[in-house]
Amino acid sequence: MNKKRSVSVVRNKLQLPVTYALVFIAAALAITTGCAKSKVVASLEKDTLFSLKLGNFEDQINLFDLASVGEISTAIEMKDGFFYIANGESKKIMETNSYGDLLSLYYNADTNPTPSFMQDKAKTAGSTQKSIVYPFNDISFISVDNRKYLYVVDRMPVERQEVDSDTKQVLSQIVLRFDSDGNFIDYLGRQGPGGTPFPYVKNIYTNDDNELIVICRVKDGFVAYWYATTGYLMYTIPFTDKDVPDPYKDKQDIDAWSKIENIIPDHSGRMLYVKVDYYKSYVDEASKVQSGIDYMQTLLYPLNIEDGSYEKPITIPAYTLQITQGFSTENHEIPYDFLGVTDSGWFFFIISTENGFIVQMVQPNGQKILKRTLSVDHTVNMFYTFSLSDTGILSALFAQKDGASVVWWRTDSLIQAVIKN
Repeated sequence: MNKKRSVSVVRNKLQLPVTYALVFIAAALAITTGCAKSKVVASLEKDTLFSLKLGNFEDQINLFDLASVGEISTAIEMKDGFFYIANGESKKIMETNSYGDLLSLYYNADTNPTPSFMQDKAKTAGSTQKSIVYPFNDISFISVDNRKYLYVVDRMPVERQEVDSDTKQVLSQIVLRFDSDGNFIDYLGRQGPGGTPFPYVKNIYTNDDNELIVICRVKDGFVAYWYATTGYLMYTIPFTDKDVPDPYKDKQDIDAWSKIENIIPDHSGRMLYVKVDYYKSYVDEASKVQSGIDYMQTLLYPLNIEDGSYEKPITIPAYTLQITQGFSTENHEIPYDFLGVTDSGWFFFIISTENGFIVQMVQPNGQKILKRTLSVDHTVNMFYTFSLSDTGILSALFAQKDGASVVWWRTDSLIQAVIKN
């Protein structure tokens, strides 16, 4: 393998043998007249699976504050055809099948009524629905492993939050663990079970070995925490923008810098994929003064966390936006957001467009690239969140003013057709 640079990977002494969200906004396009066009991309059919009403009952979702300022703490995860919706606004987690039937409910009893299926003792005796009471505080991201263990990010009460003595960053979040029967196991902090809280958690993931990976945003970059199935910390991997590989470091005529957009783990190996966007200063020719920044390219670096080495990167094509003003047309390249990776190693990227989204799927070696349009009416959706399954199915929850819907696109079938051909 072509190895570039390495990072410092901290192995925790307790590991068992063998076994912040950053949102970087590119330079705004100041356009007062004209229209925007993009290349035509084939559409992918959407399947609307089920809908949820707004409310506080067990089969409803609380998204009443969509119009208010602040972060919406609702996330969705799809695993083996089952959906897990963490609704932070109501402090509950719903597990449903693909028809929307409620199978399990994890809820804070102080903010949610007792589920109706638990109120009728006669019906409860023969019911397969589960009801789990837990005092959630402020939940957000969620993940489910192959054992059906459920992991959810929660925020500590203010009096239990800490401040990092070096960075002065607030340490406030933990990861709760529940087994397949809904029993609470423990919570994980940075050092493992019962550890100190995390800084801002960007997302959490589980892999094929049922290990947990927590990606945190910190003051000068990111930190990835990698845990064994027991919950004990195995690796701590810090990332900063200045320490990632720089293909422009020897080019004195280019004032370039890098920005880490996202970090996502592999499903089967001890590998992290680091998406880095590269930019350069734009200097006005007339005044010779820097007047903006230009996007240059995106590289996806595989990082072997066992030896801390970066492998040869994959070049990720940008989205080309055509801006037409009068009789002239300009092309502007915009980087996609890194959405996830599948069991088969395909990388998914997404970007919002005027008519919905474009999803870009890149083969592991970068040789084949698929692009599809996801037709979505942005005018009726007030909030959305996506989830990519390990098999490659793209799911989403869209919220409107009168309810929410859960949809998916069978991107897995598209990839399989390409592999067979």
